[in-house]
Amino acid sequence: MKPTVYITRKIPDEIVNKIAEECTVRMWGEQDIAVPKSVLEQEIEEADGLFCLLTETIDKTMIEKAKKLKIISNMAVGYNNIDVNAAKAKNILVTNTPDVLTETTADLTFSLLMATARRVVEASAYLRKGKWKTWSPMQLTGQDIYGATIGIIGMGRIGEALARRAKGFNMNIIYFNRNRKQKLEEEIEMQYQDLNSLLRNSDFICIMTPYSSETRGLISEKELSLMKKSAILINTARGGIVDEDALYYALRKGELWAAGLDVFMNEPISVDHPLLTLPNVVATPHIGSASIQTRLKMADLAAENLLLALKGRIPKYVI
Repeated sequence: MKPTVYITRKIPDEIVNKIAEECTVRMWGEQDIAVPKSVLEQEIEEADGLFCLLTETIDKTMIEKAKKLKIISNMAVGYNNIDVNAAKAKNILVTNTPDVLTETTADLTFSLLMATARRVVEASAYLRKGKWKTWSPMQLTGQDIYGATIGIIGMGRIGEALARRAKGFNMNIIYFNRNRKQKLEEEIEMQYQDLNSLLRNSDFICIMTPYSSETRGLISEKELSLMKKSAILINTARGGIVDEDALYYALRKGELWAAGLDVFMNEPISVDHPLLTLPNVVATPHIGSASIQTRLKMADLAAENLLLALKGRIPKYVI
């Protein structure tokens, strides 16, 4: 008898078919609407495997409803949507999909950096609204990127990929991480600094650290006050790392020049959120890994993790 797999969001047919060759597949049919909690609670009771996304909260209560679940395969690098300890207590494997989205997320991070520095979104809106009447020496002037100082908080795979892009712009690269990467420092020509020094010295601050109890609220009023008034904050990691209220007031008061945000405390962010009223905020809807090739690779890897576990083998990316 084939194991039963529940997929919490409509994914590409080629990935569904790959799983269906070895499993009985049940799937939530909506691509752009998260599976209701009540539906997921029913499905997880009888599933042998769960293929989920960051949008699904797989907490202790949800996990306790599972009767024969062997694996929770998360199509993401982060896994703060899953109670890993509760899963471990029931001998349920939890897997993620790192590596495949490293370069794509670094691309988006640098895109946000450039768009924010050069006011690309603001300038496009200015033109489309018919406000462009003549060339003016200081019209829509932004910040230089080439030769500026970038501070990277979190030097994991994506942080390193971002540093390599910054090197191509001849940027002065400083970083803060739990552990120093001295070999990488020499290779990329970057410098380690403590967090406060990095905040004081950077023209661009990029948050690349995972979300955890240690990093929750890492950037708040105190940290924002240390930054240059001309500094730009970029966050493509997790929304809870930045205190959004403190960021809004810093931006509104001119204590920070701009911010580029792909992640938010509550997602999807409300359209009337104060941050979205500011012209010096470039905001995107959590699209860090959103290239066609990368999303297909993520889904394929999540499927591989799932199938290996259901065969009694250990997947490559076990949390």
